[in-house]
Amino acid sequence: METKNHSVEEVVVWMRAAGEPTRLRLLALLEKVDLTVSDLIFILEQSQPRISRHLKLLVEAGLATRFQEGAWAYFRTVDHGPARHFLDSVVKPLDGRDEALSTDMEKLEIVRERRAQRAADYFAANAEDWGKIRSFHVAEEQVEAAMLDMGLAANPDSIFDLGTGTGRILELFSPHVAAGMGVDTSHDMLAVARSTLAGPAHQHLQVRFGDVYRLGEGRRYDLIVLHQVLHFLEDPALALRSAKHRLTREGRLMIVDFAPHEHEIFREEHAHRRLGVSTAQMKRWLSLAGLRLLDEKKLEPPAEAELALTVALWIAEHADDEGFEEI
Repeated sequence: METKNHSVEEVVVWMRAAGEPTRLRLLALLEKVDLTVSDLIFILEQSQPRISRHLKLLVEAGLATRFQEGAWAYFRTVDHGPARHFLDSVVKPLDGRDEALSTDMEKLEIVRERRAQRAADYFAANAEDWGKIRSFHVAEEQVEAAMLDMGLAANPDSIFDLGTGTGRILELFSPHVAAGMGVDTSHDMLAVARSTLAGPAHQHLQVRFGDVYRLGEGRRYDLIVLHQVLHFLEDPALALRSAKHRLTREGRLMIVDFAPHEHEIFREEHAHRRLGVSTAQMKRWLSLAGLRLLDEKKLEPPAEAELALTVALWIAEHADDEGFEEI
């Protein structure tokens, strides 16, 4: 493994930021899950100005990151880069039996339970529509098995799930990757995803508010997934081009969507902008995005399906390396 060396100045900044009891407790909490100032006030039983000041210092030192979702700001420890190596040496060795840390973790579970209940309420209100669509195509278990088979063929170390929804795709790939990120434009769905990924087995996974058209620069991922997303988009080629810029040189893009069909009910009742996607159309979009098709698979619906929908899976890669620069 490559040795990570840091300057004296870098390490001193990190040590000063982490070397205070409340901030060390904050880092231990932010290592587990995305938390708001309100969450942290409840857990640590300290005032809003005090919590905010400590968080500001951690963010300025590069040990934590702040991201806005509507009216809420969430905080989390950084997940890669030089500061990540420092955190691994400071936070991971902490003794969970410490009285303050133990109490913090107990109250963190209360925060998670509250989130889980809000997520369950939202899911219950929308489950009928989701369940109805699933009944029109092959069993979800078969789709997920095909996704794992195709998505893990290149042994990805990281995954980026665009339009993550409930976080199920991140959960599915969780045992097979070291890091994962999901983005969605729905705050309600992000709440569901955070509940889905709340357990200790998913601490390497995160979700953020994000637009598939405007992913910007940032960490590159070995596997990027668009699961049942393109049929909602006005400009799929633009979304694919945006995804390409977050793909590693040898990375793979996996798209899962419906093959062409004629069921107008999906446009009328479920806001689908297009009635499925043909492979010919997919190749055109990929070409416009600087990608090329590597593999595809079709999963036919059960014979008894009320409205027959074929699920299509496509794998794509960079068309060439021209102009490619690692971030």
